[in-house]
Amino acid sequence: MRKNIVAGNWKMNTTVAEGLELAKAVVAQSKDLGENVSLVVAPPFTHLVSVAEALKGSKVSLSAQNCADKASGAYTGEVSVDMLVSANCTYTILGHSERREYYGETDAKLVEKVKLALAANLSVIFCVGENLEQREAGKHFDVVKEQVANVLFNFTAEELSKIVIAYEPVWAIGTGKTATAEQAQEIHAFIRSVVAEKFGAEVADNMTILYGGSCKPSNAKELFACPDIDGGLIGGAALKAEDFIAIAKSF
Repeated sequence: MRKNIVAGNWKMNTTVAEGLELAKAVVAQSKDLGENVSLVVAPPFTHLVSVAEALKGSKVSLSAQNCADKASGAYTGEVSVDMLVSANCTYTILGHSERREYYGETDAKLVEKVKLALAANLSVIFCVGENLEQREAGKHFDVVKEQVANVLFNFTAEELSKIVIAYEPVWAIGTGKTATAEQAQEIHAFIRSVVAEKFGAEVADNMTILYGGSCKPSNAKELFACPDIDGGLIGGAALKAEDFIAIAKSF
């Protein structure tokens, strides 16, 4: 059985104090959630230690939003996987469209990051997805297949069990546009078929694939009802505890 996961990516939002309040509110409101869904929050690096404390004893896991592609050394401003583990992270998000677009993260660099994260026993939420131009040109399947193959095909089936894929229609992030449930299901099923082709049906069936494009309380139920959508990587709606929990309750 694959896991249903609702993960909140806070991006570059909240001060440490605000983040702590948000984490406490998520914990308080998550108490009556069923066992059929796991929660993850990904605050900024500055908040990790404080938020980890607030999450103690709860059913909410802690994720970083990124990690360095080097283990340690003279890399000013970078944060290593060992630092994340020491801050009690159990996940890290890698390959987010914003990291790819604004910071030039390549597939080759992402292979190194995923390797380091898995070696440190961190689970990875690995993001893939196409932009508007690629979608309109009908290249979305090619783009997504390439992103999956170039990075995840470097790992074993066993290592893949520690990786969650998040599909981001980049054209639907922060634009107010949302992929229809049909569009989202179509590409989620395609991603699962790409994994199955390389690693076999069992590995693909057990892989959690999240939808990461403007998922809100109003559309979560319809999206999560799709057979290949196992939850969401939530942006804006994760900054309000009640919205975030309402999305989780859509299962």
